[in-house]
Amino acid sequence: MKTTAEGGKVVAKAVTQDRTELILSGSMYKVLFTLSTPIIINSLISQLYSLVDSLWVSKISSVHFAAVAFVWPVNWFFIALGNGLPVAGTALLSQLVGAGQLERARKYAAQLFALALIASLAMAALGYLSAPTVVRLMGAAGDLERLSLTYLRIVFCDLPFVFLYFAVNALLHAQGDTLTPMILSGASALLNAILDPIFIFTFGWGLAGAAWATVLSRAVLAVVGSLLLLRSSRRLQPDFTGFRLNKEIVREIVRIGLPSSVGQAGASLGFAAFNGFIAAYGTATLAAYGMVNRITSLVMQPATGMGQALTAIVGQNIGAAQMARVKEAFHKALTVAVLIGIAGCAALIVFDEPIIYFFMRARDDPAVITESLEYLAYVAVSLPFMGIFGTFSGLYQGSGSTRYSMNMEMGRLWLVRLPLIVLLGRFTNWGSTGIWFSMSFSNVLTCLYGYWVYKTRPWQKSIIAGKKETGAKPLSTAG
Repeated sequence: MKTTAEGGKVVAKAVTQDRTELILSGSMYKVLFTLSTPIIINSLISQLYSLVDSLWVSKISSVHFAAVAFVWPVNWFFIALGNGLPVAGTALLSQLVGAGQLERARKYAAQLFALALIASLAMAALGYLSAPTVVRLMGAAGDLERLSLTYLRIVFCDLPFVFLYFAVNALLHAQGDTLTPMILSGASALLNAILDPIFIFTFGWGLAGAAWATVLSRAVLAVVGSLLLLRSSRRLQPDFTGFRLNKEIVREIVRIGLPSSVGQAGASLGFAAFNGFIAAYGTATLAAYGMVNRITSLVMQPATGMGQALTAIVGQNIGAAQMARVKEAFHKALTVAVLIGIAGCAALIVFDEPIIYFFMRARDDPAVITESLEYLAYVAVSLPFMGIFGTFSGLYQGSGSTRYSMNMEMGRLWLVRLPLIVLLGRFTNWGSTGIWFSMSFSNVLTCLYGYWVYKTRPWQKSIIAGKKETGAKPLSTAG
């Protein structure tokens, strides 16, 4: 008679097997919605993390609240550097799962975990040691400098757990399991919400309490996720038998993941520069920018989740040499994303004033309302293109052609949006309208580049094409 633990392992293995079969042969719309729904919920949970911290910290003082917002781009930059790990992991592992090369996938998973640990420890040490210099270079002084440094140094301690969970997430997504990450993230967010007031007020730790609550909740997330993988009978889990760091496999993971890391990190720097341009137009423009972005992020969450779900679908079907199904997945995801964008566009245009007044509770500055309505009109028109952007990114990341998604991410900001803002600011009298136009136009132009890549570049070439099951050899050298 099977024990409860053994029964759970059998169920886990059966679920992942069924999910792979669904991805490789099921109804494509069912596949897309099955995988994307937990991702969408997970994204909302991630937003809850920062929202809960902000709410509790704002109860201390405005300076404490400002300190969290002030160092956020720095924290985002370091996390973005590690974002290539889940992208490379999902691309490589999903193609191996689709090709049925599970033994090699398990060896790759072990290398991914080791790389995540090494990279995260290096990043955490670098961040901790450089924090005082970074905070001063950003212009902080007095209480803002002291509080920003305290918060930043503590949150750098969570980088090993963030990177470790990146590896866990890659393994789960590669198998088509997007539900487990949603449950784990939900539990972690709930723990964070419980710990925040205890650490901040009950223990009297103040801002440091908010930082430690985040670190502890993410540590639990990473540890529980890792144990879940190691102690279950999922088809794909890391195999550390006779483990040694394989430089060739690590190099391959870095080769595929580096463009994504560069793209994400470059985007974080670009948005920091972008915020500087916006601030030059005054607080009303800056407030309008922040509020409307929050609205559009909420509206486009389903389309964003569709693009992220596409990564595993594309990877597994390329691994299984089902290119027709890859293109079917892309076309149907694109259709759904565009329809979501069109619906969002119509809703924002028709109900623009009620939406703005709902999110802007303070009515003390009419200029904020005016700027928000203008920006909302411009960004509403570009919502379908935002959906297209996310779908192209999912396609290229799933195929392992991450340099194309990097080009889209970096090019949108550094080659189109920022230069256009400078040109319009210098040679026209558009004022803040130039910012809103640049935001929308950059989305359109980037999608044209994505389409050009789709039609002319070799993105559909499998990164495991022609390779057989040969243990832990790297895909680029296995024969």
